[in-house]
Amino acid sequence: MRKIPFTSSRQMFTTVLMGVLIYMAGVASAAGIPNGADNFYKSDKVAVQKVSFKNQFDMQVAGNLVLPKGLDRTFKSAAIIVGHPMGAVKEQSSMLYAQKLAEQGFVTLAIDLPFWGESEGLPRNLVAPEVYTEAFSAAVDYLGTRDFIDRERIGVVGICGSGSFAINAAKMDPRLKAIATVAMYDMGGVARNGLNHSGTVEQRKAMLAKAAEQRYTEFTTGKGIFLNYLPVKLRPDADPITREFWEFYRTPRGIAIPKGRTLELTQNRMLTSEVRFVNFYPFNDIETIAPRPLLFITGDQSHSKEFSQDAYKLAAEPKELYWVAGVGHVDLYDRVDVIPWAKLTSFFTKNLGK
Repeated sequence: MRKIPFTSSRQMFTTVLMGVLIYMAGVASAAGIPNGADNFYKSDKVAVQKVSFKNQFDMQVAGNLVLPKGLDRTFKSAAIIVGHPMGAVKEQSSMLYAQKLAEQGFVTLAIDLPFWGESEGLPRNLVAPEVYTEAFSAAVDYLGTRDFIDRERIGVVGICGSGSFAINAAKMDPRLKAIATVAMYDMGGVARNGLNHSGTVEQRKAMLAKAAEQRYTEFTTGKGIFLNYLPVKLRPDADPITREFWEFYRTPRGIAIPKGRTLELTQNRMLTSEVRFVNFYPFNDIETIAPRPLLFITGDQSHSKEFSQDAYKLAAEPKELYWVAGVGHVDLYDRVDVIPWAKLTSFFTKNLGK
């Protein structure tokens, strides 16, 4: 894989915000909705209940509790928490996973991270990795106090950025008994270094200086400055990674606008907020999760595959890095024909039972 350096601090800003650089694997994203994409899948084999619960920051976390139809509530079931991609909402990718896993007999809970979707938190779209991490433990609190859930059999799936938040939670919370990530993004690593460590310390410092100066404007005006790095209309010269994300978040394939929000603000975040990821190190001490099992799923054509590889190298056994052939990052959000459902099901069945 060819390493492509930054040529300006502006590129570093863009990378921090989305990991948007030249697409290393050279996989072209197809026009329109790709074959097998079914982000808004609706299963007739499950029942969905809206729920909410408090985290330790006294904020309401919203979720969809997904139950297999005919679930015997006199029996204590295994449960799986599902976290959405960074900057998304539970209706984007995580509800697909929650329903598919519930079809296999698991109780699942797809959550909105605080500051996103239907969960509480102001200002909206705020980056707060500690609060995101806490949301997964709060979800365990909720599930583990349901009389039909076995609190010793609770697992988690983190998609994209939520993979790093789920790992961070599992390091501190031994109640998470089995941890799987899909197309994981290390939000701290990409903020500090860019993709494939193509950034420099000088570029990171320039980004931090820009964000720090921008705080004065936000303080005096009382308004956050949102960078429109994923616009409604795609620029003709957009790089392949931007195009890949745009074709999910800005088309009918993946649009899911939270109540009261606009399309322009979905995904977009403040630079002054995004820089918090510079101090986020989810893979530090990842080996302490053992002997609880870790499964890292990524595409062999994914621009984000380095993060699953990095985590796998640092983690202790039992661990597995599972490659999905011929697919990219966003393919694993919603392409039901390539997402390895059987692998996820076997992993959680082995380690949680049903």
